[in-house]
Amino acid sequence: MSPQRLSLSFLFLFVIFTIQEAAISRINFPLTGFSLFLAVLIGFMALEDRSGAIALGFIGGLIMDLSPTSNSPFGQWALVLTLVGYVIGSNRESIGDFTTRPGAFVLFVALTSALTLLLSLILGALVGDQAGNIGRNLLVIAGNTLWTFIFAPLFLPAISKLRNSTLTSRERL
Repeated sequence: MSPQRLSLSFLFLFVIFTIQEAAISRINFPLTGFSLFLAVLIGFMALEDRSGAIALGFIGGLIMDLSPTSNSPFGQWALVLTLVGYVIGSNRESIGDFTTRPGAFVLFVALTSALTLLLSLILGALVGDQAGNIGRNLLVIAGNTLWTFIFAPLFLPAISKLRNSTLTSRERL
């Protein structure tokens, strides 16, 4: 991933994060909320190669750690999303190309967001973070997965087109 694409991706993710914090988090969704930022970040990571997915995971985790609404210790989201980026990037060849299978792309983003939230919950418990009732946490994860599955078809094609527009001729090969 070139430094120019990395800076554009950071800027785009920061704008999405601002929209998430200013508008999306204020909406009272049935069955808990929806994390647009997490879904967009996972969509970006799924389209990148290994180093790009890891870099985006780390940058997205740092942005989430700076959130005023985050109750987790600083660095936890950076660690979780870097690990998720590594797993996605390492298995990129076996996952395949999502641009030809949009249904699989939506399902992948929804399930990966659920696994990311679950990993964050487990890692938080390991470092002594008081996460609350396990039933409530599982309801939050299930609700976020449902809303991600519903809303992902609306923004994932735009993410794919945005990523393709920032590729250089060398990266297109």
